[in-house]
Amino acid sequence: MSGVYDLLAPTFQWATKAIVAYMIGISLIYFVMMILGFFALRRYHGRLLRSERDALFRSSIVPRISVLVPAYNEAGTILDSVKALLTLRYPNHEVVVVNDGSVDGTLERLIEEFRLYRSSRVPTGDLDTSRIRAVYESLDPIPLVVVDKDNGGKSDALNAGLNHSRAPIVAVVDADSILEPDSLLHVMKPFLADGEVDHTLASGGIVRVANGCRIEHGRIVEVGAPSSVLAGFQAIEYLRAFLGGRIAYSFLNSLLVISGAFGVFRRTAVVEAGGFLLDTVGEDMELVVRLHRRWRRGGGRDYRIVFVPEPVSWTEAPESFEVLNRQRNRWQRGLVESLWRHRRMMLNPRYGVVGMFAFPYFLLFEMLGPTVELAGYLLTGVGLAAGFVPLHLALLFFFVSVGFGVLLSLSSLLLEELTVRRYPRPADVGRLFLAAVVENFGLRQLLTVWRTKALFDALRGDRSWGEMERVGFRASKPDAGAAP
Repeated sequence: MSGVYDLLAPTFQWATKAIVAYMIGISLIYFVMMILGFFALRRYHGRLLRSERDALFRSSIVPRISVLVPAYNEAGTILDSVKALLTLRYPNHEVVVVNDGSVDGTLERLIEEFRLYRSSRVPTGDLDTSRIRAVYESLDPIPLVVVDKDNGGKSDALNAGLNHSRAPIVAVVDADSILEPDSLLHVMKPFLADGEVDHTLASGGIVRVANGCRIEHGRIVEVGAPSSVLAGFQAIEYLRAFLGGRIAYSFLNSLLVISGAFGVFRRTAVVEAGGFLLDTVGEDMELVVRLHRRWRRGGGRDYRIVFVPEPVSWTEAPESFEVLNRQRNRWQRGLVESLWRHRRMMLNPRYGVVGMFAFPYFLLFEMLGPTVELAGYLLTGVGLAAGFVPLHLALLFFFVSVGFGVLLSLSSLLLEELTVRRYPRPADVGRLFLAAVVENFGLRQLLTVWRTKALFDALRGDRSWGEMERVGFRASKPDAGAAP
């Protein structure tokens, strides 16, 4: 028996120490990126002044934007969403809704509300898509186009929108996203800074959790923290991802993800790259990685893909574990697919900081990180119970895995309060502070299990999308005396 102990104890201890070192490494890297994000946010000139906005509205150089909205069975919210998009404060934009074979009356509601008629509008692009049934425009003087097509999925719907758009810039928006009125002006800043040079390929802004906010007619009229515990955890998670990681990656021009909820692209670049791919569940990340690969290959062309650190889009976070599980499974599988599809970029100097830093980071920490962390919990628990791992080493693992998680979550909330500060009531900040601590005791471990399973699902070729039922936005009850 002592021989078995002598063999297993050093193995368990070595493995636990290696995992502790791994988790210290990932935490330090992420903390450095958050510090970089802080200084980038301090340098960033945030919300547009009224004089700047007025100047942009009068300017003749502001390019036209086509807002692409793929819609599948969105009858309950599509009218408010389209009305809100039509009234965005931007001098020259059109809204292109792509009805992707809805069966709940989405198209009929659009036709009735906006007085649509069958248009002779012809596509300007030639990306392959499912059959187009009809194209509609409004009898009223509003810049709305509705493309009705057979069901083909989100990527197929976006390609149909690209084909029928007329603007040099396209904004990709989920049908249930809520954009702030100045959102197009903010994400267009990098494109406007280019002047006549097509330097910027894509830009995206912060996506925030809308649960807990008061919403009227497709607009956020009062910001509030989620009352749902599960949604509150996700609010912190979004802050950590956007205010930390993406700002740093953008600074290094190695941003690999622009959220599918709201991103802006140069249309010619997307078409040149082949549009959105149909055989992936992570079409947003895959397209951005493909743009990097195409523009850096063959000597490299001067370009940038930018994160705009200004809150521009709000989305409904899942409030059930079942739906959250499906969402995170799909996100993780999309990450694995994108890294595998473009694996030749890994540690390839031709692709600069994208290949030498961003790709290894996403592989080692985002893709494999949950599996390594889960292995640490199992090894430490079994080793401690069997006497293979001493108590002090088990406590060190717990401190690194949970303590550093709390530190990073609180740091992201502090970064929010020192810079953007979108939550006006102290009660909301306190609720998020509590969520930043509590999320590391249970939910984080559950997400680790889900993402590990997703890794194996991706390796066996699972490309299912999964139903994403939504409860719909609910108005929070603001505290008495709270200012809207």
